[in-house]
Amino acid sequence: MAELKYEIVEHIGVLSESSKGWTKELNVISWNGKEPKYDLRDWAPNKEKIGKGITLTQAELDVLKSLLHS
Repeated sequence: MAELKYEIVEHIGVLSESSKGWTKELNVISWNGKEPKYDLRDWAPNKEKIGKGITLTQAELDVLKSLLHS
C-alpha cells in the first residue's frame, strides 16, 4: 500500500476524547498534496495513527451546516 501523506493546514477543534487518548477532531487537511478539505476523524495520541473519517469540501460543509440548522 502506498504511503499516505498529509499536512494539517488548520486544527479547528476536538469533539471528544476516548479513554485510550484517541481524539475525534475537525481539521483542514491536504491529503497527498491535494487541495485542503475539512476532515473529521479519530487520531491516536501524538498523531501516530489515524482512524477512518470523512472529508468535506467547503460546499459540502456549507450544506451540512444548513441541514443541521434547519
